[in-house]
Amino acid sequence: MTIQFTSKIFAQADTNNPKQLKSSLVTMLSQGSDCLILAYSKADFDALGAGKAKSGLLIELDRLLGGAVSHANLLGDLDAQAASVCLLRAEKSWAAAGVKSKRILLVSLGDISTASARSLTAYSKIARAALKQLTGGSIQNALWFIPSFALGHRADWIAEEVRLTIQYAGDQAYRFGVRQPAMKFKAKDKADVFNQLIFAGNDACAKELKAAVAEGAAMVEGMHFAKDLGNLPPNICTPTYLGKAAQGLSKKTDLKVEVLGRKQIEALGMGSFLAVAQGSETPPQFIVMRHQGGKAGEAPIVLVGKGITFDTGGISLKPGEAMDEMKYDMCGAASVIGTMYATALMKLKKNVIAVIPTCENMPSGRAARPGDIVKSMSGQTIEILNTDAEGRLILCDALTYVERFKPKAVIDVATLTGACIIALGHVHSGVFSDDENLINALTKAGHASLDTVWRLPLDAAYHEQLKSNFADVANIGGRPAGSVTAACFLSRFTEKYKWAHLDIAGTAWKSGAAKGSTGRPVPLLVNYLLEQK
Repeated sequence: MTIQFTSKIFAQADTNNPKQLKSSLVTMLSQGSDCLILAYSKADFDALGAGKAKSGLLIELDRLLGGAVSHANLLGDLDAQAASVCLLRAEKSWAAAGVKSKRILLVSLGDISTASARSLTAYSKIARAALKQLTGGSIQNALWFIPSFALGHRADWIAEEVRLTIQYAGDQAYRFGVRQPAMKFKAKDKADVFNQLIFAGNDACAKELKAAVAEGAAMVEGMHFAKDLGNLPPNICTPTYLGKAAQGLSKKTDLKVEVLGRKQIEALGMGSFLAVAQGSETPPQFIVMRHQGGKAGEAPIVLVGKGITFDTGGISLKPGEAMDEMKYDMCGAASVIGTMYATALMKLKKNVIAVIPTCENMPSGRAARPGDIVKSMSGQTIEILNTDAEGRLILCDALTYVERFKPKAVIDVATLTGACIIALGHVHSGVFSDDENLINALTKAGHASLDTVWRLPLDAAYHEQLKSNFADVANIGGRPAGSVTAACFLSRFTEKYKWAHLDIAGTAWKSGAAKGSTGRPVPLLVNYLLEQK
């Protein structure tokens, strides 16, 4: 089930204005919704308990609801601690007072007197707590009253809150196989009944609110698309399937998609890419997606996604434990395709191109061997010391290919190294670049979406580990600083443009009971693209 995200503007709706507080609440309560969501601060909670204050959100609401808030407080259901929630269900007396909301969800902002309490991180915990109450029950739609949640009064802050709320709502609502019948593999799976979230705001933020809802909804569609691709079994999500999935988006949007086959890849001289693909019966594909939303001739931002649809390790075979999760080795490609889908849905006024080299890494009589030397599209020769370091072998040819676009910036996204998981765990994606502006922009976008990155080095000294006695470069540099030497390898093919590498090996999917694709870094990439001038 896809949640519908919409916005609704009310002329006077501001809980921070004492003169408008009562009328704002009356307006919100008169809206027919399954659940009205309101946020209150510790000061509101304290005022209710003191019983002396004349006004305050909880006090005014208590008057309008005939003492229901005071009663909940008396029972201990109300709390001042941030992210505490209290659900009030409609009583007979509410209808007589003109209240049409079937439920009212009260969410605590906590003590908002400090800067940390007004941060996006603090808001994320509050939003998650509220959203958790909406799913798994009989609530079908909800009205989220933005002015009561606004921890900052800038329009851009409200936009960030709205996009983040939609991101979390979509993430929470996602169920693999529910959106598309062809992906339904479990007969008993069913969608949640919750299907509409309306953001109510006022005139002051009308333009920003409408834009943020549209952006957030597009981002969620991109995330869901990326998750679906990642979660598909590898016998279905092959390189050919990825190519067709990308082409399918061109029928829904203005995306232009081209898929190159083996002969065209050979003609381009992509010997490194083909060395990985040669062990598989499934043919490789090279996908190029274009969103022409900017001016003609404007330098594009290029996204490159690693698309290994299944990674056995090749001749350097991986251990059998959890090898099923190697279907997620194409999550870089999935996130890039998802980002392009979101970009097209937003009708972003920028030129964005995606390039996805995709194949399987399989062991066979034709597979590349440790010790083989191959020639990349750039002309550099590579000694393959480990066939399980295959992602960099397909990416290097793609990074050479994108020179033709004379890009403004290139960002490659890959589940590249287990070493990145050792370094950063499953919290941050690793980011590598020598361009300070690009690092700063990606870091800022990560903070705005809480899809965070952490910078790792690219010092020239690490290149020493990649020296080969027989070729221009070796494809591995040993165990020390494995994620760094992998990025250093890629950097050899990116000298003609601004470039950043995102290693998402620790963030692209979850294992265990919550196993599944996370859709990261679609939120990061979407926020980055939105901020580019």
